[in-house]
Amino acid sequence: MKLLLLAALFCLTLSMTGKSVAAQEHSRANVVFETTLGELEIELFDDKAPLSAANFRQYVRDGFYDGLIFHRVIPGFVIQGGGMAPGMEQRPTRGPIKNEADNGLDNLRGTLSMARTGVVDSATSQFFINLTDNKALDHRGKSPNMYGYAVFGRVVRGMEVVDAIAAQPTTSKGFFQDVPAKDIVIQKAYEKE
Repeated sequence: MKLLLLAALFCLTLSMTGKSVAAQEHSRANVVFETTLGELEIELFDDKAPLSAANFRQYVRDGFYDGLIFHRVIPGFVIQGGGMAPGMEQRPTRGPIKNEADNGLDNLRGTLSMARTGVVDSATSQFFINLTDNKALDHRGKSPNMYGYAVFGRVVRGMEVVDAIAAQPTTSKGFFQDVPAKDIVIQKAYEKE
């Protein structure tokens, strides 16, 4: 009888532990961007892209994105932000992170990926939102030109805002091309309660 009771208690403990782990998985807060064209809500893929998601969350918690602009808009491709203030003034960042493009996630419409230079592990704060399925940006191999761009989240609310951003007229400013003619500002970025 005692053995049955202990076995039942053990199974109950295991099932409760499983439930609390599952609850933890779902308790991770989404990120909200309040922009001059409306609000976006972003789900982060903490399990598949832990470094990229944690990096992005830390920038959000630090208030880094507040006041920055979407500085690159290419209709039918991507909108990019997370590094420039109005006037194309670059904001200083933390150091680069490891590229997680080999995590099995694809650059599909509505997903967020880390922007980077030609160096594989060079992403810091800048990100882009895919406006279409961009297969050419996916991980295809270990060489720098095939490594791809790490998907770490997706827009779960506000794709109409993303599309509105993509529809804005663009211009060139200094060395930068595809810059919205009128600033599209991230007024506030925060984790949803």
